[in-house]
Amino acid sequence: MRILVTILGVVLAAVGGVIAYRAFFLEPATAIVISNEGIREVPNTFRIVGGCALLVVGAALAFTAATRKPRS
Repeated sequence: MRILVTILGVVLAAVGGVIAYRAFFLEPATAIVISNEGIREVPNTFRIVGGCALLVVGAALAFTAATRKPRS
């Protein structure tokens, strides 16, 4: 069971990392802000935060499952 939970955590972390990376670097901006200083594009913040949350939860799940001592 520990092996399956570890694999699930790694998969969740990988998916979260891919979502955050694509939202921040690859996908087009969701908004354009025009101010006196110039024009700038704003990435999709909700996808970045959701991807980072999946990354952290998946890594924590994999880490706790992998480092937990088996019961004797």
